[in-house]
Amino acid sequence: MSAPRVRLTGIDEGLEVIVRTRIRGAEDGKRIAQAFQALFPDAPEVAWPSTPTYPSQQDLSIEAKQVPLDTLLTKLHEQRILDTALDAMGANLEEDMTVFTVERVAALAGKVTFGLPGHVPLGGVFDIEIRGDGLVDWLLAATHHPGRAHVPRQLGDDRAMDEDGEAVTWFER
Repeated sequence: MSAPRVRLTGIDEGLEVIVRTRIRGAEDGKRIAQAFQALFPDAPEVAWPSTPTYPSQQDLSIEAKQVPLDTLLTKLHEQRILDTALDAMGANLEEDMTVFTVERVAALAGKVTFGLPGHVPLGGVFDIEIRGDGLVDWLLAATHHPGRAHVPRQLGDDRAMDEDGEAVTWFER
């Protein structure tokens, strides 16, 4: 029987976690708040805008600091997308800082979908920034699964997904 997985949150682990999003035009702040709560239910209180009236010129930046990632990480394990998560979370890694996006519409459904570089999906994204010493080791631990005993992974290895999000076929034919 395998040992239970370690439950990481990013908080009190030497990391700073910031989640940002932009609310524009007729986007409904209440719906975006629901998406945020689905992934980050234990985050500090955020002042979300109310439902706008049409026409709306709103263009707001929302930021939450010290956001626990435990629910997000649990969803990654439940969805069994840990290798994808490692690739997406580490794609923009620079020293001890990374930034990645998750789509807000998927979050409303309780799912995690990573944004592709240069693509802004309908419904917008949450930008997640993580910084701190030992970030690479933390990302590997946060996305660990038993299959890595058979197929080891590292950030940026030859098993990583392509820049356009396509899976790399790494097995021999």
